[in-house]
Amino acid sequence: QVQLVESGGGLVQPGGSLRLSCAASGSIFSIGVMGWYRQAPGKERELVAGITDSGTTNYVDSSVKGRFTIPRDNAKNTVYLQMNSLKPEDTAVYYCKALIKTATNYYSASAYWGQGTQVTVSS
Repeated sequence: QVQLVESGGGLVQPGGSLRLSCAASGSIFSIGVMGWYRQAPGKERELVAGITDSGTTNYVDSSVKGRFTIPRDNAKNTVYLQMNSLKPEDTAVYYCKALIKTATNYYSASAYWGQGTQVTVSS
């Protein structure tokens, strides 16, 4: 079994910062692309940022570019979302997703999701 556990959400004032963490655990053979999505009330889930296993940042959405970064620590099987200069429109549930090959099925990767963590930006 593989699990993605997120942490770091909460309430922050506009202009503040938060760092989300997503740690993968279980019977992992390898982890490929990892990413962060968010879903605001009444809206569809959208991709915020993604990073490859080599650490090359592939994508950062234009709405957060220059404010959010997506560092990754392969030794800890963890991806982060560093969020600076937060705005009320960043309020959403944030989910991490990872493409993982398990020890029992290392021929193909499957997508795993975290449980989500609430980020609320409000004064």
